[in-house]
Formats: sequence, C-alpha cells, structure tokens
Amino acid sequence: MPDWFHVIFRSILFMIVLFTITKILGKKQMAQLSMFEYVTGITIGNIGAELVLDMNQKVYLGVIAIIATAFVPYASSFITMKSKLLRNVLDGKGKVFIKGGKVYEDNLRKEKVTIDEFLEMLRKQGIFDLDEVEYACLEANGSLSVLLKKENRPVTLKDLGIYAPPEEESHTVIMDGVILDDALERAGKSKAWLRKQLENQGLTHEDVFIGQVDASSQVKVDVYDDKAPIQSSNEQQLLLASMHKCYADFEWFALAEKEEKAKLLHRRNGERMKQAITQVNSLLQK
Repeated sequence: MPDWFHVIFRSILFMIVLFTITKILGKKQMAQLSMFEYVTGITIGNIGAELVLDMNQKVYLGVIAIIATAFVPYASSFITMKSKLLRNVLDGKGKVFIKGGKVYEDNLRKEKVTIDEFLEMLRKQGIFDLDEVEYACLEANGSLSVLLKKENRPVTLKDLGIYAPPEEESHTVIMDGVILDDALERAGKSKAWLRKQLENQGLTHEDVFIGQVDASSQVKVDVYDDKAPIQSSNEQQLLLASMHKCYADFEWFALAEKEEKAKLLHRRNGERMKQAITQVNSLLQK
C-alpha cells in the first residue's frame, strides 16, 4: 500500500486511541493540568506524532507505548488521593502571593513570576489596585485565586439582611426551531403553555433559534431573523417591575427604620406585596 494511505490510517487510529485515553483519564486533563499531567500529555503527543510519520515503527508498539505512558497518571490519580505527600510532589502546592494585604516577594521569585505578570493576573480578575486584595494564591494549576478585602467586595442581599429564596436554573426548551420535550418537562411546563407564551409574542416555535424558560417562568427567545421585532406584553412587565420595586422599598424601609413597630409593619407589608407578586405571576402565566 502507498505511504499516504498508511499515514491516514495511523492518524485516524492514534486519534481514536488518544481520545479514548483522554476520556478515561477524565476532564481534569483538559481543565486543570498539573505539571506531572502536562509532561505526560506532551509525551503521549510526541509518541503519537512520531508513529504517524515514521513508517518503520510498528503500530501495535506505539499503541502499547501510549497506553503504558497514560497508565502512569491514571495510577497516580488513585495514589495521590491517599497520600498528601505524594500529592504535593506530583500535583504541586499553591503559593501565597498576598496575605493580609502584604505582597510576598520571595514567593513571587520562587515561582519565577515578575511583578508585571502578577499585576496582569490581577487585572484579568478585574482588580487594578493592589490595596483591594486581602489574599492571593497561585494554585498548583497556574490559576490565581483572589480574596478581596471586605470593604471592596460586592454587596449581597445577605449583607442587607434580605432573604432571597433559592433560584432554579433556566431551561433551554427550544433549540433550532425544535421543542425539547425533556427540557420542557424538567421546567414543569407543557407544550400548550409554551405555545401560548410564544403566541403572546407573535411567534411560533419554528421562528425561534433558542428559547429558554427562566426560574420565574418567563420565556426568553432569540429568533432566526435578527431584524424581526418581538412583541411583548410591556404592560404586564411594567406592572411586575413596579410591584417588585414596591417590595424592595418595603424591605429598605424595614432596614432603615429604628422603631420596632414601624419595622414590623414594613415587613408585613413587604410579605403581602410578595404574595401579590406570586398571585399576579400565576395569573399572567395562564
């Protein structure tokens, strides 16, 4: 057989072998490579490339070499689960770069990270001022983990003392004009309900490229024709937005009020508004 046929055959064969080995080793090989796994990946790649182009090498020996090389990280993944010492040797340990707002220059030098590179890592995290950082650590996989000082962290509902109920994920119920029955069932909705929601927007499911149902049972769509206007019930949305604002105002008044009786009154009114929002939502979805 001609050489080009052997090259094509070997390329396809080793792609299948490498794909199978990667699946066995797990997704960590792609997302969070340690130094040991990085070296193993390069070795396997070099073996595969050599065997694809070298017609004098036997294919079965190349497969054995790749499997033997891949077995090492596969076995070490089980061993490192039991041994912290071996885990530190093979996977490495994180290095603290900032602690208590103080930069650890010695650790930067040990990891061969310049100040410019360190500042670039911080900028990629959206941090442009060193004084905002309480703690920063270079993880074993090369990523930088950062903890901001308390005064620089975003305010959360918990900080404001506002309870937020758990929120479910959005479900993609239409993809490429086709209704996904499994996703619609997970969202707890029927096809008739979905068609009604689309009808309110002047659409059918064939017009929709991507359609999702969010936690509040709102249908959000992206249509094929980007210039086509999407009809929406603005009055209903404005009503719900006003009611949500009223609820937020009651919560704010309750937090700002000093007298317990007035604080309790605002909270009660807030709960009533919350119940009203739930009832209006259920009516609009019918």
